[in-house]
Amino acid sequence: WKEHSMIFAMPSKPGEFSRFDFPDVLPAPLNGIWAILKNNEMLTWPEKVRFAIGLLPAMLGGQAYVEAQDGLSVKEWMKKQGIPERVTDEVFIAMSKALNFINPDELSMQCILIALNRFLQEKHGSKMAFLDGNPPERLCMPVVDHIQSLGGEVRLNSRLQKINLNDDGTVKSFTLSNGNVVEGDAYVIAAPVDILKLLLPEEWKEIPYFKKLDKLVGVPVINVHIWFDRKLKNTYDHLLFSRSPLLSVYADMSVTCKEYYDPNRSMLELVFAPAEEWIGCSDSEIIEATMKELAKLFPDEIAADQSK
Repeated sequence: WKEHSMIFAMPSKPGEFSRFDFPDVLPAPLNGIWAILKNNEMLTWPEKVRFAIGLLPAMLGGQAYVEAQDGLSVKEWMKKQGIPERVTDEVFIAMSKALNFINPDELSMQCILIALNRFLQEKHGSKMAFLDGNPPERLCMPVVDHIQSLGGEVRLNSRLQKINLNDDGTVKSFTLSNGNVVEGDAYVIAAPVDILKLLLPEEWKEIPYFKKLDKLVGVPVINVHIWFDRKLKNTYDHLLFSRSPLLSVYADMSVTCKEYYDPNRSMLELVFAPAEEWIGCSDSEIIEATMKELAKLFPDEIAADQSK
């Protein structure tokens, strides 16, 4: 677990950061209110007041209000509530990209309000943590071990190819990509929404429950890893919000993650999003664009042309 803070890069001041620090001695929502009030670099006092007033319906209306905002984008909701546009520019572009990898004019305000409600209700709701090693070993393998310890079986390289149905429309079996047919008492599918749409049987597509999938669209995201031959100084032991047009969040894994620790060299892991226009580009084009953004975040240490 990292210290309870949210750290944002300052595009207007290359190389500098602005922090929201949540004091551990205060309960929610007081710790969040304190963090916002103490930060005077991103929002002015009038903006904070108008933002707080705009949030009141969400705080008082509860879950019913949150669900009713699904049809509004973040930008539309902010305008409706009379919240200054600079609040969106300073905070919610970064927050939208961190939560759903898209910009606030495309993201449903419901997503933001769900996150904000958690921040306001749970003391550690916005606290961040990193795995101490690579995900296959430190996240996936413990899950596999647990399943196997209970008598379960995990089959690799066996993707779902077809959902076979009974005459009454219930699931009869799954056909896997290796040709095997699997039968069970219950079936769970964990797949990207675009793949699930392709797998969905024709008999299910007009059922109201599955019809809701029509509104869900997959969001392309690119994960970029860059190894440097030296240690970057302008980093934190934390997740950082880049506030860049191309990058969402990033971290120096040589500092934040035990397995990648290196006192002499940095390894940056970055989320490149929104990535819809970039997903078909070559690795070299993506790296070139990333380095241009990093030159703004590390003006004294990185140059886009790699001259430093």
